[in-house]
Amino acid sequence: MGRMTEKHRKVMSIAAVAVLVLFLLAVTVFLGKPLLAFFEDPQSFRVYVEEKGWGAGLIFTAMVVLQVIVALIPGEPLEIAAGVAFGSLEGTLLCLAGIAIGSTVVFLFVRRFGVKLVEVFFPIEKIHSLRFLQNSRKFHTLLFLIMFIPGTPKDLISYFVGLTEMRLCHWILISVVARIPSVITSTVGGNALREEELWKAALIFGVTLLLSITGLIVYDRIIKPRKDSKKAMEEDNDA
Repeated sequence: MGRMTEKHRKVMSIAAVAVLVLFLLAVTVFLGKPLLAFFEDPQSFRVYVEEKGWGAGLIFTAMVVLQVIVALIPGEPLEIAAGVAFGSLEGTLLCLAGIAIGSTVVFLFVRRFGVKLVEVFFPIEKIHSLRFLQNSRKFHTLLFLIMFIPGTPKDLISYFVGLTEMRLCHWILISVVARIPSVITSTVGGNALREEELWKAALIFGVTLLLSITGLIVYDRIIKPRKDSKKAMEEDNDA
């Protein structure tokens, strides 16, 4: 059998992702839909989860996995819903489990199919803009900071890491541990909604918003000097 052409690789990449996403989407729509429907009524939401038992946790974890894989789906609403449905502790654990599984799937798929898979979700220009991170001596530290700081493009980073030489175990450790504070904040806020402590929820979400704005500013200050330095080096090489 001859070598796989670039066209065939791209088709296989899209098909593989499509099958996985459709499967998880089916789980979310047909089994997880009641969770979203009950989100507007915390008390009914809690009753529904209690009736479903451990099955509700599996359904919710699948939803988080889907969110990690489909980068366009925001993660914060699901994390808040986890606090509403399961409480702070269990909700946090379910979110972290979904993040770990989703991050593993993304890493292995990108490692298998390469940049063509990443292009399904992100413009190639955004991927190239992160290449300088790979050459940094503090690559692991920078990744941890980006994943830790609220408001940074974590989904883009998740897909980019599969293109680097980082080991899967290191990436999962960074991805999960760095997200713990933000996940806890969301689930605690969701739990406040569950307990109808609206003032507490408003305070938590307000602080989170401020931290996210600050995080974007910090991210820009961390990334921009390194991007400018790399661009200057490339211009010097071309001269």
